[in-house]
Amino acid sequence: MAKTQLDTLLKYEQEKVDRCAEQLKIAENEYQQNITRLQGVADYRLEYMKRLSQRAEQGLDSATYSHYHAFIAKLDQASSQVEIAMHQAKALAEQSKSLWLKQRQKLKAVQSLQEQRMKKLNLAEQKREQKMFDEIATQQLIRRNIR
Repeated sequence: MAKTQLDTLLKYEQEKVDRCAEQLKIAENEYQQNITRLQGVADYRLEYMKRLSQRAEQGLDSATYSHYHAFIAKLDQASSQVEIAMHQAKALAEQSKSLWLKQRQKLKAVQSLQEQRMKKLNLAEQKREQKMFDEIATQQLIRRNIR
């Protein structure tokens, strides 16, 4: 493979690694946001339960109690929905990480191939230079012997 082809392939694979890393970052951020949302809903539910308890100590009619109970049920439903979203975000983050790792492995393979190619080119260049120096030395020796 020509040097320019390897350079192009290396650049392409690096761009793919960068895109995979960006997708991983987004997926992990979404997962963390869902964890924060879930904690926020749980904290709000706890606070609301405390208010219900305080109001119950002061006396509470059944309509108000039903109102509190219905709102707590909505908070529980919201918590379940956020938990589902969190699990989906976690799965997506894990999938994104796997893709990123595979792409990094491909990039390293291309980098290794490029390094091997560079070593071969350098070795060939060194041989050419050595051959040229040997030819110069031979020519100088011939000229000295002719004189």
